[in-house]
Amino acid sequence: MRKSYRVKSEKDFQLVFETGQSMANKAFVLYQLDKVNQPHFRVGISVGKKVGHNAVLRNRIKRCIRAAITEDKHMIKKDVDFLVIARPYVKDLDMKCIKANLEHVMKLSNLLISDIPSQVEEN
Repeated sequence: MRKSYRVKSEKDFQLVFETGQSMANKAFVLYQLDKVNQPHFRVGISVGKKVGHNAVLRNRIKRCIRAAITEDKHMIKKDVDFLVIARPYVKDLDMKCIKANLEHVMKLSNLLISDIPSQVEEN
């Protein structure tokens, strides 16, 4: 994921955290803030020490979250900044379950575009 797709500064993180809307499930908390006239979405990922004291585990979870977002980036609204905060429940999940939980919380928060044309062939 390119750096332009990331919420990097502490100021931007705090803006989304304090003024954005939140939605959660067992594995993730998602904060989102609409940004008009933005060319693409930006995401910030946070995996704290409550999830695991081992940095290797936390980095694996971050990589899985980034991979899931990259796979679904064509379905994510472009005019939004959002933060994905991992909860301790996520430490025992594999990539498939992490992706499913992330998609679930993104659907709950209406972050995914629902009117994507289907790839159905007609005979």
